[in-house]
Amino acid sequence: METTTAGPIAEANGGIVTENKWARGLEWPAVIWIGFLHVGMLLAPFYFTWTGLAIAAVLAWVTGSLGICLGFHRLLTHSSLETYRPLRWMFALFGTLAGEGPPIMWVAAHRKHHQFSDQEHDPHSPRDGAWWSHMNWMFPRYGATHWATLYRQYAPDLLKDRSLRLLDRTFLWWHLGLAVILFSAGWMIWDLNTGISFIAWGMFVRLVYMLHVTWAVNSASHMWGYKTYPTRDNSRNLWWVGLLAWGEGWHNNHHAFQSVAAHGHQWWEIDTTYMVIALMKRTGLAWNVVKKPVVENKPVADVPSAVPVEVAVIQPAQRRSA
Repeated sequence: METTTAGPIAEANGGIVTENKWARGLEWPAVIWIGFLHVGMLLAPFYFTWTGLAIAAVLAWVTGSLGICLGFHRLLTHSSLETYRPLRWMFALFGTLAGEGPPIMWVAAHRKHHQFSDQEHDPHSPRDGAWWSHMNWMFPRYGATHWATLYRQYAPDLLKDRSLRLLDRTFLWWHLGLAVILFSAGWMIWDLNTGISFIAWGMFVRLVYMLHVTWAVNSASHMWGYKTYPTRDNSRNLWWVGLLAWGEGWHNNHHAFQSVAAHGHQWWEIDTTYMVIALMKRTGLAWNVVKKPVVENKPVADVPSAVPVEVAVIQPAQRRSA
């Protein structure tokens, strides 16, 4: 665990310097953003429409399953598959619209999580508290130097992509644009109340749902469930997170085989995100899809903390296609 004493300390983590979590105060942009979404969701009961609910469900799948699970996680973070550049950018845009932060920031934090999973420098381990792992880890302010160092160490490959850097810089503008489109469509096709309904459900409810199901992977799936594979961390397979988070809840499977595209390894472990990947491969839209090794119940060796995180990113020549 990190120190609780104020003042800087040097991590055994590539020289990144951190402090007591709360020494610099709050990361106000994150606090305001997440608070705004939760307050805005209070509009939903007063502006319910079936069309608004349907839009929320469709956009949750597009931004959650296609954006976060396939795009940010399996494609950008773990290189579990390859696809055409325009599709790669499209999935990154969908993930940006999930409201969980810009793509390079998301990937950098997640790669660090895998390197130190449930160890001292894990950004969001339940060993530091259930609420810490669920959402509080995003609220301390660490400063621009911390994030710049994190980007360089954990996502140097993504920093070379100008389209991803653009999404990082314009994160909020994409949400504003989508909100304007939803409101305008509801108002022009139906009426003002429908326009507000599309905002309440298509933006606020959807984004709050997305945040909490993703956070549940970090918290609940490291506390409850069953382990199929021995790993050095507390990752678990948790059925309800698996269903709500489009296959991400089979978390022990994922931690044992981090670059494998399919997270569900048993017939009952439904992984709807992998179904999309399998369809993409079948239609020629994806290739070099990483599959699980033949050996059963034996995890791929964990990446030691002392090894630079870049070695954990599978290169094309090392991949095994499914």
